[in-house]
Amino acid sequence: MTSAQNFLAGMLAGDGHHLVQRVYYEDTDFSGLVYHARYLHFLERGRTDYLRCLGVEQSALLKVDDEGLVFVVHRMEIDFKSPARMDDILDIRTRTEKAGGAKMVLEQEIRRGETLLIAAKVIIAVINATGRPRRLPDALAAQFMARGPQGG
Repeated sequence: MTSAQNFLAGMLAGDGHHLVQRVYYEDTDFSGLVYHARYLHFLERGRTDYLRCLGVEQSALLKVDDEGLVFVVHRMEIDFKSPARMDDILDIRTRTEKAGGAKMVLEQEIRRGETLLIAAKVIIAVINATGRPRRLPDALAAQFMARGPQGG
């Protein structure tokens, strides 16, 4: 990745991945608060750029061996703690709780400064290109766990 791409993808730190995003008018509802469904967009960007910073390109995963490898959200729990507003600067944090077998568990937070706005637990299913479950390769699982509770 170029330095501009690195900057846009956030950064890996000891506690996982951090992605900074601004809240725009389009993210808000009539009250000026971030519309609840828009948080899903911020969380997805955090997960995607976390992969990117780990050196994992989702398009290349489709070409892994004969089966291909795809990540899909299986389950998500979200706790809405406090609202974000237009022009807020958000820190979207992502870290791996578990990676192995046919799933990963990611913990995500959205913060404004030190204020926790959103806490989410995301269970990711690992499937092949035809939609059938498959095991996460050990090397890839180790790469994710390096940014998990005992790693990074």
